[in-house]
Amino acid sequence: MIDILIVEDNKEIGNLLQTFLKKNNYVVSIAENGEKALDFFDRYGARLVILDVMLPGLDGFSVCSKIRENSNAHILIASARTEKDDKLKGLNLGADDYIEKPFDIDILLAKINGIFKRKYAQEIIIEGELKLNTVTETLLVEDKEVVCTSKEFELLKLFIENKGVTLKKEYIFSTIWGSDSESELQTLTVHIKWLREKIEKDPKKPKHIITVWGVGYRFE
Repeated sequence: MIDILIVEDNKEIGNLLQTFLKKNNYVVSIAENGEKALDFFDRYGARLVILDVMLPGLDGFSVCSKIRENSNAHILIASARTEKDDKLKGLNLGADDYIEKPFDIDILLAKINGIFKRKYAQEIIIEGELKLNTVTETLLVEDKEVVCTSKEFELLKLFIENKGVTLKKEYIFSTIWGSDSESELQTLTVHIKWLREKIEKDPKKPKHIITVWGVGYRFE
């Protein structure tokens, strides 16, 4: 999962914003239209979507509505449409914020930094008998430290963040290993096996990481 997806058909604005955010240590991608934005988001996800409204084809309001159907990612609409009705429409469709173009880049960065600090800077994640420290990447199971690799930790964190949701194998693989990874999908199966051995009381009858045959996995 990347940090920020910019949905902007103006290449100059999109590239400038991407360059600025990358200099501030964010992982950023750009989609030039609504269709590409939804395809990218479905494949890889994003923690924050900076969304223009006036896009070719599928407009920003439609993109906002579709993303919000299955995700709680933060959506920030940045648009030259400044009428009250437009702002209300965006917010009612699920956008978390609506800022007007042209915007002050420093104010936008402050907003983004605040979003990541409030929403994504959680250090300790507790789920039942599992306790994850996202800073040190350490795992406790029933208060006993369990040694796990970085990939195993990322995998478990992804599952917990999506508790109750069936995640497709391809989505899990691209999120953890990257879409350009030279590893094979079988790598995921192996890591699931190792992770079950570390967190399940009976790895052969898992209670947490459930296989959804033909689709992927679900964390309970």
